[in-house]
Amino acid sequence: MKNYLIIGGSKGVGEQIVKELSEKGNFCHVISRSEPTYEFNGNWHQLDALTDNLPTIESIDGLVYCLGSINLKPFNRLSLEDFNSDLNVNFFGALKAFQHYLPTLKKSEQASVVMFSTVAVQSGMPYHASIAAAKGAVEGLVKSLAAEFAPKIRVNAIAPSLIDSPLAAGILRSDQIRENMIAKHPLKRILNPVDVSQTACFLLTEASNGITGQIIVQDNGLVSLSY
Repeated sequence: MKNYLIIGGSKGVGEQIVKELSEKGNFCHVISRSEPTYEFNGNWHQLDALTDNLPTIESIDGLVYCLGSINLKPFNRLSLEDFNSDLNVNFFGALKAFQHYLPTLKKSEQASVVMFSTVAVQSGMPYHASIAAAKGAVEGLVKSLAAEFAPKIRVNAIAPSLIDSPLAAGILRSDQIRENMIAKHPLKRILNPVDVSQTACFLLTEASNGITGQIIVQDNGLVSLSY
């Protein structure tokens, strides 16, 4: 049994990661503001990971930072507050968590950290300036940390396209929009939380021992293929 910390694990991708890890007999620490509505093997810590003090956890073999935002606006409508908010949720929150739990991660024989980016970093998309900038910072952080803490701690990120999750409810607000989004993807589907959680769990386990400093694009072919 291993011990994992999932920040933002009450719903969406985070929920599925916790479920999969628990089903395999691992112990999960979940940090979130809202209580998980599902059963899992572990502890729930109710707090705001961005503003509250993070709890002390004695043993961590893997850390997943799931907090994120989708703030799509024309550039001329983006304020500095928008950029600061996206940086705080996506970048500074991940940085805070890594710094706080670094001594604990170092105690593990081989720890793994998973963060999240977006395909909009490597493929220019309109209305994504704020979120792409924040996630670009995440990608730079991932590569730096992976280099600095190898071979003891592996650090990777997943860069998905749109995920059918509570976070994307405002985008997938009608059947027509959903159909249009599906049509844009070569695989004619939108990612679901299980798709992405399986990738995250792979990166946490020994099966991915040779992978670090990578940005794993998971996009149903949206930006990976000329289509």
